[in-house]
Amino acid sequence: MKKILTIGEILVEIMAVEPGLGFRAPIKLVGPFPSGAPAIFIDQAARFGQPCGIIGCVGKDDFGTVCVERLRRDGVDVSAIGEDPDRPTGSAFVRYRPDGTRDFVFNIRHSACALVAATQRTDAAIAACDHLHVMGTALFSDAIVELTLGAIRQLRRRGGTVSFDPNIRREMLELPGLRKALDFVAKEADLFLPSGPELFLFTDAGSEADTVKALLGRGMKAVVVKRGVQGASYFDDRTEISLPAHQVEEIDPTGAGDCFGATFVSCWLRGMPPRQALAYANAAGALAVCKKGPMEGTSTQAEIEALIGRRST
Repeated sequence: MKKILTIGEILVEIMAVEPGLGFRAPIKLVGPFPSGAPAIFIDQAARFGQPCGIIGCVGKDDFGTVCVERLRRDGVDVSAIGEDPDRPTGSAFVRYRPDGTRDFVFNIRHSACALVAATQRTDAAIAACDHLHVMGTALFSDAIVELTLGAIRQLRRRGGTVSFDPNIRREMLELPGLRKALDFVAKEADLFLPSGPELFLFTDAGSEADTVKALLGRGMKAVVVKRGVQGASYFDDRTEISLPAHQVEEIDPTGAGDCFGATFVSCWLRGMPPRQALAYANAAGALAVCKKGPMEGTSTQAEIEALIGRRST
């Protein structure tokens, strides 16, 4: 099977036990949970049985050990994860508000996450992959942008493929050079996996149909729109498929989109029919919300098929 590579932040997430507003008073917390959108994505790909690896950096601390050992245990190639003795592993403190939105306190840009740079190990990881998955959250430093764009160019020269999940937080859009990097990745992407309004980031088209048509006309092979509790839709130049979400008890939605994306990309690389790939991805996203912790709900192919089977009976 084809090997997937992703590049970006590996961090721990520490979560408030009770919903509320922010962190301005002492509260009970639970964690650390391994996290970071690229790390969740690649862990799900590994648990689904896809060969995969990640380029990233952690601190020489317990948080870094928690993350790397979790990825290694689940089957991710961790050989291109660096370890820095001077900066801590990235972290995110998260508290859900009563309405389901979240408050964050991040340490990413000034943590080991920002120290990802080209080395012999990253060169080897890029040379060994068949497919690169790019997440917008990872493009927060010039060094990571340079490494990512270089990896895309290398893959293109040898016939590899690229998928792209914008996954952009509002506060990131003002980072210098980010928009240019996003536009480059979108232009090179074979598979585009936006969530809801992210579909409209790269065209001036007004409607969903016109936007999808424009994106496919630019060379994308397929567009997959994640709609959360409304399910998901798949588009290519001949096919349009929409499937509803599974009805499950939601405990923690963090990481559901990353699990959906990893499963769809894996299925797509295996040549599965679009409807089957979308069904598998929907089920992976549903399973992801059933456990507390961003990576705790990653699932195997057998677990995904079991959930699909329960829907069909």
